[in-house]
Amino acid sequence: MNKNKNGRGATITDVARRAGVSIKTVSRVMNNEPNVKDATKEKVQKAALALNYEPNMSARMLAGSKSFSIALIYENPHEFSYLKRVLDGVFDACGRAGYSLLLKPCLYPHENFLNEVQAFLKQTRIDGLILTAPLGDDEELTALLEDQGIPFALIAPKQHKAEAIVVKCDDELATRTMTEHIISLGHRRIGFIKGHPDHAATDLRLSGYKVALKQHGLKYDAKLVRQGYFDFESGQSTCKRMLNLKNPPTAIIASNDDMAAGANYAARELGFEVPADVSITGFDDTPTASQLWPPLTTVKQPITQMAEFITHQLIAAIRNEEPAADTGTFQCDLVLRSSTAPPRD
Repeated sequence: MNKNKNGRGATITDVARRAGVSIKTVSRVMNNEPNVKDATKEKVQKAALALNYEPNMSARMLAGSKSFSIALIYENPHEFSYLKRVLDGVFDACGRAGYSLLLKPCLYPHENFLNEVQAFLKQTRIDGLILTAPLGDDEELTALLEDQGIPFALIAPKQHKAEAIVVKCDDELATRTMTEHIISLGHRRIGFIKGHPDHAATDLRLSGYKVALKQHGLKYDAKLVRQGYFDFESGQSTCKRMLNLKNPPTAIIASNDDMAAGANYAARELGFEVPADVSITGFDDTPTASQLWPPLTTVKQPITQMAEFITHQLIAAIRNEEPAADTGTFQCDLVLRSSTAPPRD
């Protein structure tokens, strides 16, 4: 059997790449579906033959036999409160539909990631699975699932196919609203701590910040934008760098609450009073937000409701029912607390 670069047997992705067609087209050819041009069919068949590609027949044979279980595969999170809220929604939806839930934490990115998922799929017989960010953006993983005929749903991916089952928050609008609130308090030099570059929310939240600045006639200053990683330590270090500038910001918007907590700690280390000397905001409204002093102004995501929605959609797809929608976009709420105030005169 031909091996791909990861040492696995050829996948549907390899065939699609060699034939110069989409994964969906390969799937249609392999399933002998109508309305595929003969020339296209021939290209796919030649590519499959050259790669010694073998469709997963066992997955097809079991297609009519349901296990009434789904899986949630997630990256080991920095924010355990985020995962808990996801689980609350998924468990609730599974319970009402009569499904059980299997959990699979993964190190990502990791060279053994796909092999680990493959082993998990062989050991279990799930009807479908949910992928949290950033796993849903791994093309080899989603191709593997398509190859095995396993329905899946994505939470907050960067990109998704039109037919994919997806749920997301309107991150751009939420951060734009937060930035506008900070501007309304009178702040003009506003720092921004970006999230982990692998997550779709990172670019969207930065975009919301930029849009708000532009709409209010404020110049974007790259020195006031720093790369974080959704953890306390990166919030602390980036805040220190910004507050040590000759002309430091009077407010800092962090892309999540953990980084905002780190920024709050760093500001106090440097002798800045929050919010008198510098206002600080977060995103997610985790328990940390209300436990900090001063309590953190932040954005509340309806994470549990989002997870419940995507689980209902996935189960509908497993049952061959028509889902209410392929994509759910949820709005977020601004939560105003004591970490923000007008700048000193």
